[in-house]
Amino acid sequence: MRIGELARRAGTTTRALRFYEAQGLLTARRTANGYREYGEAELQLVTEILTLQTVGLSLDETRPFVECLRSGHETGDSCPSSIEMYRRKLAEADACLARLSALRAELAAKLAEALARQDPPQAPDPCVVL
Repeated sequence: MRIGELARRAGTTTRALRFYEAQGLLTARRTANGYREYGEAELQLVTEILTLQTVGLSLDETRPFVECLRSGHETGDSCPSSIEMYRRKLAEADACLARLSALRAELAAKLAEALARQDPPQAPDPCVVL
């Protein structure tokens, strides 16, 4: 299939596919007239990249999954390096949630203090859990 069809089937743009190729994530066979030709394996690679980006992985972080697929595995997360990337991203998400939870607790305490200083003291908003 040519680049336009791959882009349409994968739900992306030809520009993105050219970028993936420039980054070494995607390879195309060239026809005699210079057109890029792709097969179903490249469609799977692009689909994997796009799916991983929707769950927060950067383009560079998709490399272990792409390499896993290229090495012949049925799925991109069959290899130890892919599993490790999942673990790393999950740890980052946990750390972010912990920071947000601490920030929320601080804000809730500040709100409670501010409301208690009001004359007369105001009751907290029942929709806001302190």
